[in-house]
Amino acid sequence: MTEILILYYSQGGAVKDMAQLIARGVESVNGAKARVRTVPKVSANSEATESDIPASGAPYATLQDLEQCAGLALGSPTRFGNMAAPVKYFLDGTSGLWLKGALIGKPAAVFTSTGSLHGGNEMTLLTMMIPLMHHGMLMVGLPYSEPQLGTTKTGGTPYGASHIGGAMDDQPISDDEKKLCMALGKRLAETALKLQ
Repeated sequence: MTEILILYYSQGGAVKDMAQLIARGVESVNGAKARVRTVPKVSANSEATESDIPASGAPYATLQDLEQCAGLALGSPTRFGNMAAPVKYFLDGTSGLWLKGALIGKPAAVFTSTGSLHGGNEMTLLTMMIPLMHHGMLMVGLPYSEPQLGTTKTGGTPYGASHIGGAMDDQPISDDEKKLCMALGKRLAETALKLQ
């Protein structure tokens, strides 16, 4: 089985829901399997630590998860046009993989959720790509052959899947956003299979 890592951080739950939709898209491809992982919060208290196992949801990602995957979907809520600190903190710890060239040539995709239509979702997707490109990963987006890119009134971009959650993070993922999440997972898995 070709395993695709879906690595995310979610605070309000929307990015977690998107990760599950992307996993469905991955697993719609014969021969592909999704491995869903999250990262712990970053504490302002430098002495605070998280348990090795989260209380609920996906297990925490390890560097081994990243090294062994055939492809990566990376998700984060938008924070001022950038990924959330927990995702950045995890990526900052991947220098050993970079030195080995462990991710070179693997496909990667990105996804995000933001509070408002112009809340920085596209910028977040682009800034999430930068460390992945430094690792030599091959970016996979959403082509305009996906009809929902032309009909969505909420999230969805050619750079990756996105969701507009509303200022109170109370807007459900729209049908167009759901379809684009699944399409991104499917495209990522198909690309990984072609590259192997």
